Amino acid sequence: MAVDKRTKLVVVGLGMVGIAFIEKLLKLDARAREYDIVVIGEEPHLAYNRVGLTSFFNHRKVENLYLNPKEWYALYAPDNKLSYHLNTLVTSINPENKTVSCVNDDVVSYDILVLATGSDAVLPRHTPGHDANGVFVYRTIEDLEKLIAFGNAHKGTVGTVVGGGLLGLEAANAMMDLRCFDKVKLIERNRWVLSRQLDADAGSLVVEKVTALGLEILLSKRVGKIKTDEGNNVTGVIFEDGEEMDCSTICFAIGVRPRDSLARSAGIKCADRGGGILVNNDLSTNIPDIYAIGECASWQNQTFGLIAPGIEMADVLSFNLTQAKLHQPRVFKRPDLSTKLKLLGVDVASFGDFFADRDGPSSLPAKAVKKKTEDQSIVKTVVSGPPPHPVKALIYKDPFAQVYKKYLFTTDGKYLLGGMMIGDTSDYIKLVPMVRNQKELEIPPAQLILGAKKDGDDGADDLDDDTQICSCHNVTKRDVVNNVKDGTCKTVGDVKACTKAGTGCGGCMPLVTSIFTKTMTEMGAEVTNYLCAHFNYSRADLYNIIMVKRLKTLADVMQEAGNDKESDGCEACKPAVGSIFASLWNKHVMDKTTHGLQDTNDRFLGNIQRNGTFSVIPRVSAGEITPDKLIAIGEVAKKYNLYTKITGGQRIDMFGAKKQDLIDIWTRLIEAGMESGHAYAKSLRTVKSCVGTTWCRFGVGDSVGMAVRVEERYKSIRSPHKIKGGVSGCVRECAEAQNKDFGLIATEKGFNIFVAGNGGAKPRHAELLAKDVPPSEVIPILDRYLMFYIRTADKLQRTARWLENLPGGLRYLKEVVLEDKLGICASLEAQMQELVDSFFDEWAEAIRNPAIAAKFKQFANTNEVVETVETEKDREQSRPVYWPKDAAEEDFKGLKDRWTSTAWQPVIEASYFAGADATPNGISANIKRGDTQLALWRVRGKYYATQQMCPHKRAFALSDGLIGQDVPSSSPSSPPSPPPSPPSSPAEKEPCGDAKAPWVSCPFHKRNFDLSSGSCRNDSTLSIATFPAEERADDGMVYVKLPPVDELDAALGTARWMVRKEDAAPSQFDELDKKIGFKGHRARKPGVKPMADVPMRKPVQVLPGGGGCGAAPEW
Repeated sequence: MAVDKRTKLVVVGLGMVGIAFIEKLLKLDARAREYDIVVIGEEPHLAYNRVGLTSFFNHRKVENLYLNPKEWYALYAPDNKLSYHLNTLVTSINPENKTVSCVNDDVVSYDILVLATGSDAVLPRHTPGHDANGVFVYRTIEDLEKLIAFGNAHKGTVGTVVGGGLLGLEAANAMMDLRCFDKVKLIERNRWVLSRQLDADAGSLVVEKVTALGLEILLSKRVGKIKTDEGNNVTGVIFEDGEEMDCSTICFAIGVRPRDSLARSAGIKCADRGGGILVNNDLSTNIPDIYAIGECASWQNQTFGLIAPGIEMADVLSFNLTQAKLHQPRVFKRPDLSTKLKLLGVDVASFGDFFADRDGPSSLPAKAVKKKTEDQSIVKTVVSGPPPHPVKALIYKDPFAQVYKKYLFTTDGKYLLGGMMIGDTSDYIKLVPMVRNQKELEIPPAQLILGAKKDGDDGADDLDDDTQICSCHNVTKRDVVNNVKDGTCKTVGDVKACTKAGTGCGGCMPLVTSIFTKTMTEMGAEVTNYLCAHFNYSRADLYNIIMVKRLKTLADVMQEAGNDKESDGCEACKPAVGSIFASLWNKHVMDKTTHGLQDTNDRFLGNIQRNGTFSVIPRVSAGEITPDKLIAIGEVAKKYNLYTKITGGQRIDMFGAKKQDLIDIWTRLIEAGMESGHAYAKSLRTVKSCVGTTWCRFGVGDSVGMAVRVEERYKSIRSPHKIKGGVSGCVRECAEAQNKDFGLIATEKGFNIFVAGNGGAKPRHAELLAKDVPPSEVIPILDRYLMFYIRTADKLQRTARWLENLPGGLRYLKEVVLEDKLGICASLEAQMQELVDSFFDEWAEAIRNPAIAAKFKQFANTNEVVETVETEKDREQSRPVYWPKDAAEEDFKGLKDRWTSTAWQPVIEASYFAGADATPNGISANIKRGDTQLALWRVRGKYYATQQMCPHKRAFALSDGLIGQDVPSSSPSSPPSPPPSPPSSPAEKEPCGDAKAPWVSCPFHKRNFDLSSGSCRNDSTLSIATFPAEERADDGMVYVKLPPVDELDAALGTARWMVRKEDAAPSQFDELDKKIGFKGHRARKPGVKPMADVPMRKPVQVLPGGGGCGAAPEW
């Protein structure tokens, strides 16, 4: 449409409803271009997620709450599609001239005006002291900033929230998260909280649950007066019953009031009682071309304080303004006020007509309305009361799991009217459409509560297309499915961007993901399992390419199969390629060509621990060890003050070994006849055994002998994930072989072979692969099974998940490894034999190789040693103090703008980085300057320098992280590599996004930091300091541009950021230890007589009803 003919649409209010309306209008108007949109926001911020306001206390960055980044607004700025004004209050409307006037004297004309002014938090101005210092409301970013500042200035005092509704509990949670107040209390005038959503039983259960989380709740209390001192500062409250309570801070969360004063002053009709701009079914007001939506609108004399009705209004109005010429206009109907929230960690939901049993049903399905019967007489009404409501309640209470459910039905049980849920809200998404659609139930009502739910079933298959998936933005299942089917959305991130599902409270994301995956599968475009954006291949595909073409370096693999032929990959694909190389060619993982591919633990042949030290775990095949080796382990542990414990795999862990001590420690262990246990590797860990016929009188097979042979055969062999085995000498199964990746149980005829079991986060019982296998045939079968797994499994996939996903499952596996269906058994055995024959002890080779041994230093430029985490004694052994309670969220990347001066300083000889450009991860160094640790890299001919400390857990380890590089936008398209840790906001990009500078992935928890800007790519609350670095030919040194030492140490010094006991989180056992009086290892109490009877101070009471099991209920 021509510019001069476009309609100018002005929106007053840039909140969640206002921006939702704008987004929908832009989308619907994209083709016709009828509208130029101007939005005027009173706050200084872009539209932000008010539902997620509590998270502001954690990150303190309003940008993290933005519903759309600033770039989104700029995208629509050309051609006047969308312009915006911030920090601008509209003071008046002139309907005759069609203009709005602003506080800054700007006058903006309009053709259509949409009011989305929202609501204000109610402050009880009739209460004495309401204007005192320390009284707050909970509504905007400004409110929170004031509360944070006040709380920081009044630490250790009592904070109080008045109001036990949704907003009140949210405010209480926020004040607890602030961690300034010694105690937080909540005052509610009713007998339970959430009285507008829950009945007494449900509300009381919520009180019980949140009280257990540390919130003190005072019920049936009304604030009569706020106590103040001479400076008008809050000192407490006086209740209407005369009781008093001391506090320094009061946050009122007693409701909201529609902001309708602007409309009233312009002659727009508003509701007399309760307020709100009166709107018709099409959201129009009494003045032409002026509409109202959201919390400021009063529809049928009712306002709505939830986001969902406002989004529905935005839907209706945007549709009518753009589509009504071609379609029948939509009307706003009674909204669904169903609510599902997590308040203070408690799942709460109410849906449909949830008070129908108390207030009577607001409406009944047509078929459920009974035929008119004779009216009840007045006398009977006086004697017996009014007739009961035509509603029956089905109630489920579980006091142990703290679950409460009440579902309301018509009296015949054929229609669900509404209900409420506490503790378990998993069925919410299925019940809401049942109420909305008013369909007759096909099952008895009890099955809605007691019906079994399959483990892991998100329930997407059972949902109708019009089921609302995201209540925050009124997104249905059909919306998600259609966007996937028409090609608009190819990733879950695309679905969030296109539909806004998951960008409000985020609770719908599991269901959104389930629907997305199922839709992609039905389209024949199943969600890919590509390694990352650098490869359009799964691990199994890449394994076969590398094997067939005999590729030996990452550069070769990139040239042959990569999307960017020159890339060095990222932290997702490098370890996978390194693991494939090890599974095929078995080269030392610390060799120069492969070291840069290794993930955290393989980089220094030990599991890195919380304080940056390493574990030392020698191999103890089958748990069998000699006294001399035990003595050697004890001597080493004592000399280096290592924490020791016995593992679940029958060997000995030693923790706390410093990187610079590892060579000496392993030299001593190897001299004693021990070797690497590969506890750090994705390879065979242990083969657990019982003693079998070696000692046990019940044993029918030599479990130790078989376990030793199996462990010695497969030790050091790399695989997609760790492998554990077990061998039991009889069916008593003392070695727990049936929860291992492979397990053998001795029988009279040999061994039963079990496969694909595991413990861990999702335990799985192993399945029987072969029965009564002679000992001579056990190894060939295991060779085939393990090699087939290594060839075909996905990245980081345990054998249990691999078998679950293997087409044909166990039956197919038997056909392959027992019946040779594919004709590859000989190949599998031969390949395994090659790996077995190529065995070497990685630690022995590391000690003998000077180039590898030289890597075991804390600093590259000095032999000094610095502690980074305090230790404490625990049960007579030293261990590091717990992680710090909070991350270091300082603006480290902004330090470069705050240094008083900087100068180029030589830090290390450039020869240290010789050959860096030919390695897949470059070469890195930990540099000590003053008390500060710096990380320095040479990658692809360029130097990068940053702080060594990862701010997430204050771990000094960045120089040991993997380097990642993005795929240029010109490379073939592929799904992004999933981030190792979840992004902190929907707008953040995944690791393989726009082509920028390389990033380093922290070896502890995979926070990815840009080496140029210092920004964290998957946690926007974190950043690191960066410094210019360069090599100079005149003296052969690498220089870094640094501030003065004292200034650098003040900002980044080890002494400042070292984790100390006072920084650490409290022990989870503090309360338990107080309760049981735990002091450590127990000894015999004085006076205890081992041969005497124990006095029974409290005799056993006989149970009523005869005692014993006979008195138990019949289940």
